[in-house]
Amino acid sequence: MTPAAPNNAELLARSHSAVWHPCSQMKHYETFPLLPIARGKGVWLYDYDGDRYLDAVSSWWVNLFGHSNPAINAALVSQLETLEHVMLAGFTHEPVVRLSERLRELAPPGLGHCSYASDGASAIEIALKMSAHFWRNTGHPHKTQFISLQNSYHGETLGALSVTDVALFRDAYSALIRSQATVMSPDSRHAAAGETAEDYALRCAEVLESHLQHHHAQLAAFIIEPLVQGAAGMAMYHPVYLRRARELCRQYAVHLIADEIAVGMGRTGTLFACEQAGITPDFLCLSKGITGGYLPLSVVMTTDEIYQAFYTDETTRGFLHSHSYTGNPLACRAALATLDIFAQDDVLSQNRQKAAYLNSIAQPLREHRAVKNWRNTGMIWAFEVDSPHHDFAQRCFSLALQNELLLRPIANTVYFMPPYVIGEPEMDHLVQRTLHLVEQLCQQPQSKT
Repeated sequence: MTPAAPNNAELLARSHSAVWHPCSQMKHYETFPLLPIARGKGVWLYDYDGDRYLDAVSSWWVNLFGHSNPAINAALVSQLETLEHVMLAGFTHEPVVRLSERLRELAPPGLGHCSYASDGASAIEIALKMSAHFWRNTGHPHKTQFISLQNSYHGETLGALSVTDVALFRDAYSALIRSQATVMSPDSRHAAAGETAEDYALRCAEVLESHLQHHHAQLAAFIIEPLVQGAAGMAMYHPVYLRRARELCRQYAVHLIADEIAVGMGRTGTLFACEQAGITPDFLCLSKGITGGYLPLSVVMTTDEIYQAFYTDETTRGFLHSHSYTGNPLACRAALATLDIFAQDDVLSQNRQKAAYLNSIAQPLREHRAVKNWRNTGMIWAFEVDSPHHDFAQRCFSLALQNELLLRPIANTVYFMPPYVIGEPEMDHLVQRTLHLVEQLCQQPQSKT
């Protein structure tokens, strides 16, 4: 007998007692309840009471082509009929081979070898370990340090945290984390008056050059989020910084790791953000949208030079890193279906048209007295709100739900990162309702009597 579907209140009570939710202080849910989701379709999520919410953040930046996408659904059903999983150590299967070949064709030239994991942080771990191990295998065992940008975010495993510069995530585990250096971020919000984004990026690149000059003998790699630093509040910068970083890393024999976990798969307007700088990194990390938001999968792509440094008879010189679900066939099939949609539907061209439309209708929002630093890269928009509320992020999230929107502000930064299937009516809804809640967020808090 099929149990009756729960309502919102029932599922909330059960979830709070049994599930330890991520990135949360669980006690806060006593007064700020979880949002129970029953189903999704397209850009919309629906709760158990039938209320709907436009998923303007793609469910933590992963959903590209809408919830319950028919093409991805069909691919997964087909794959379930043949092979759900087999270990990738000592075995292989068609979906992982096809996906690796497709990615090799699409990625910046020279990235021909794919190593798989299940999530973004694990991909970062692979890239960091592979870089340091390369230098060890090639006679430079002292090159074990890494650098990243200020305010960077690369994940929350211990290795990834060592190159993450967000105190909220790092501080509790500082005793467990190996300290690494950071260099000035090219975040264009910090440009001086009259200084262009390009000029500021080049000024920041000079700081990177100075650091490499002094420390390259110990440095294995420089890791960077190309074009947009997500957790830094969607910090956007000019692609000239990537070009200079590529030149400098090559000059000083330091690997360049491009963390495209959030910004890859078309999010910045090109399939890979690195394309806009015309560069090939030594490592390219992908996850999130690679499966269209369906299943956990990540991949690290690298060059033949790095691959060959591990290709030997000695087991200890091999890359001994594994995950039980590495290259899972279902996840790979979802990724292949996602790439098929890109190819068949001319997604990048359509996204440019959608971005232009949203920018045109957003003029009243952009010009609102409380909106600062409006910015856009591809299918990412962000702005700060000058608000008197100290609990801005929580208040904005709550008001957004009342306006049929799912927004997840970063401090006082509101951002849009919607699924690519969003249409003009949904964009109208997103902009109009956001304008309404920004006006609400400008109102002075009521004094307590």
